[in-house]
Amino acid sequence: MNNGDTFLPRRTAQRLDAPPPPRLPPSLAGNMSLPYPAIGRELAELRLQIPGVQGSVLGGVDGLLITHDVPPGLDPDDLAAMAATTYGLGRQVSLRLGQGVFSQSTVRNQAGYFSVYAVSAQALLAVVGQDAINVARLHLHAPPVAERLAALLTQQ
Repeated sequence: MNNGDTFLPRRTAQRLDAPPPPRLPPSLAGNMSLPYPAIGRELAELRLQIPGVQGSVLGGVDGLLITHDVPPGLDPDDLAAMAATTYGLGRQVSLRLGQGVFSQSTVRNQAGYFSVYAVSAQALLAVVGQDAINVARLHLHAPPVAERLAALLTQQ
């Protein structure tokens, strides 16, 4: 039975006529012309408005930290990198399924949540919440915060 026959079917690569993904824009990390005080106020207000929000970061789609509002014990650089990873997966899902551009993704864990929201083509808002957070309330408040952050980023 060495004539090339196998008992298991082989999967062949599927040819998709999907366009290649667009190139990522340059990073905003370290851009000193950004309005950091106003961005910080938006992040802090999100934490204060929604009980259970532990902190949030504004990161680039490249995984680099722009700024954050997180307590000690949460590494903002790690959160920015995880937000970009979440974005990358969501972006691939949307491309493969033809469902448009990435807007939001939430990961539920045993003791909390990690939500990522698109801010612009260059930036992401990531929010870490405790298990007791009202996720529906977060999903109501975070998109307008992301819109305001996008407006702040275009003012540079």
